[in-house]
Amino acid sequence: MQIATAETWYQTRKIDDGITYIYEPFIKEFYRCNIWHIQGRDRDMLVDSGMGVVSLRQQIPLVSEKNCIAVASHTHFDHIGCHHEFEERLVHKDELEIMNAPDRASTLADPYVEDSIFTQLPPAPYVSSEYAVRAAPATRVLEDGDVIDLGNRQFEVIHCPGHSPGGIMLFESKTQILFSGDTVYDGPLIDDAYHSDLANYFDTMKRIYDLPIRIVHGGHFPSFDGKRYRHLIKDFLNEKDG
Repeated sequence: MQIATAETWYQTRKIDDGITYIYEPFIKEFYRCNIWHIQGRDRDMLVDSGMGVVSLRQQIPLVSEKNCIAVASHTHFDHIGCHHEFEERLVHKDELEIMNAPDRASTLADPYVEDSIFTQLPPAPYVSSEYAVRAAPATRVLEDGDVIDLGNRQFEVIHCPGHSPGGIMLFESKTQILFSGDTVYDGPLIDDAYHSDLANYFDTMKRIYDLPIRIVHGGHFPSFDGKRYRHLIKDFLNEKDG
């Protein structure tokens, strides 16, 4: 398989509302985390940080232009790989220990990380069998209802157990923008990982159904509107209730 360079590992696309989409094009879509950079007046925010096989700060200057807090929607390998590169690291309390001391099992690197998830391999010294997420001890522990304040923008933390115990979404009520992590995205949702809980997931989906959403930026796959958001949740509830 061809080996990519560090310079080509990431791509970016500017979105409305001061948001930049950062992604790793050589990871197949199902495994590729959406990395979201949000500009604020006093500080910026990064929602998830990718797989960590190439330095995000070295290749994407945008994330270093201002103090940038790195929020983990949850602690699977594809979402927290570069969190150690940031001074401020936020995670829900129920996944604090994974962030502090990740291993291949707790981050789901086992069984997913192997050469087949790539279309081009990361540059040396990467080896799939030796891949590991680096520890990134949290500097702030999040709970449901907390607010992340960027100065001119405030995001409410919504705890969404199900896919994982400490999964969260971030909702900006002023713009009706939701960063949904792996709770809701427009693709096959995972409810059978080692620490998934289907009953909790079902309850979460019922609780978040009526949020007044305009646009959703998920942890995987393309963004979508509020109508699609409710459709995806309804499909999940109908399938799991059957």
